[in-house]
Amino acid sequence: MHNDFITNLRWRGMIHDMTPGLEKALNKGMMTAYLGFDPTATSLHVGNLAAIMLLQHFQQAGHKPIAVVGGATGMVGDPSFKAAERKFLDQATLLHNQACIHKQLTKFLDFTPKANTAELVNNIDWLQPIGMLDFLREAGKHITVNYMLAKDSVKRRLDSGISFTEFSYQLLQGYDFYHLYTTKGVHLQIGGADQWGNLTTGIELIRRKTGKEAFALTIPLITRADGSKFSKSEQGNIWLDPTLTSPYEFYQFWLNFSDEDAQRLIKVFTHLSKETIEALIEEHDPAPHKRLLQKALAKEVTILVHSTEAYQQAQRAAELLFGRQSITSLNEQDLTLVLQNIPKIPLSQSQFEKLQYVIDLVGLTDVDTMFTTKAAMRRTIQEGGMSINGEKITDPQQAITTNLLHGKYLLIQRGRKQHYLMEVI
Repeated sequence: MHNDFITNLRWRGMIHDMTPGLEKALNKGMMTAYLGFDPTATSLHVGNLAAIMLLQHFQQAGHKPIAVVGGATGMVGDPSFKAAERKFLDQATLLHNQACIHKQLTKFLDFTPKANTAELVNNIDWLQPIGMLDFLREAGKHITVNYMLAKDSVKRRLDSGISFTEFSYQLLQGYDFYHLYTTKGVHLQIGGADQWGNLTTGIELIRRKTGKEAFALTIPLITRADGSKFSKSEQGNIWLDPTLTSPYEFYQFWLNFSDEDAQRLIKVFTHLSKETIEALIEEHDPAPHKRLLQKALAKEVTILVHSTEAYQQAQRAAELLFGRQSITSLNEQDLTLVLQNIPKIPLSQSQFEKLQYVIDLVGLTDVDTMFTTKAAMRRTIQEGGMSINGEKITDPQQAITTNLLHGKYLLIQRGRKQHYLMEVI
């Protein structure tokens, strides 16, 4: 299996750059590699997922992965291709974020005891005990300022300004690699394409301190076909935490990619075989309106990140919300389960009884996000973009019937994607 790792990554488009000699070294037997995650949020997002997939491929090829949560480097902030310096996070926030990310990563890597079992470590455990003078002697002595200034990630910030704190980031990450090389036998560091300068600093530090060889491998930064940022939707970042991005929203994110994007992304974000993917592409191309690639991509990634049950619920919600299943066909338990992740609008019985016409929905507490003005509602209705309980609304003065679903629900749809579940309590 060792020999297939690089071949598989090349076919999937998951290699941006790698140092000479890596493929030959991998073929000699099990190698240990690490990938770092800075705890800047409580959750990883889909922009991190490509690197996680690479770690999975690495382990499945018989190698040993180590995930490093950057408890120390997260306090400094990586300047790589950032226009301005990041704001510092306090210690309590960092600790909380670290715990959340630690929990997420255990879902993607195999930690059962064996030769190539995955490990999770935190760089604060070895960076925090080092005194400043010791660090300068251990790391700073071996990397010149000229070498650090030559990095593209630093050069881009010289005109606008870069603090010594961020300037030192590559030295801290380089020391991570050196520490893991000497204590855990890590010979490879994996990262995004924007991390190349930090990765090679670690290689240089290892070479200067030990005279031995280490390697780096980067994955391309994933963008859409139009060049826009992959990890965001109209609503913002797509998180791996279901409390931040619901499984339904997550499923829809993947379902809405173009044919060109889906053909590329299904290789990166699923473990489907080359034969399966090529067969899917061949089946998709004559009938792109069926969106077979998008459906396969959305299914595989939703199951990978969440669960089969979450995927099935998201699929049923999509069928319901986009009219392929009648809302009246669901019992109350199924209705609330399928629609659990869409915005809820609680109304008291007295509030509901005051509603006579559809236009009266404007101005209700917590409904302003649906229709900010009566003019906006009228315009949506004129364009055929509003329905209640699956029935098209044609007149803003249309009466709101008391035919609530299960005696207490109204499903309100605005446009193609906005849905709200009103519950009379």
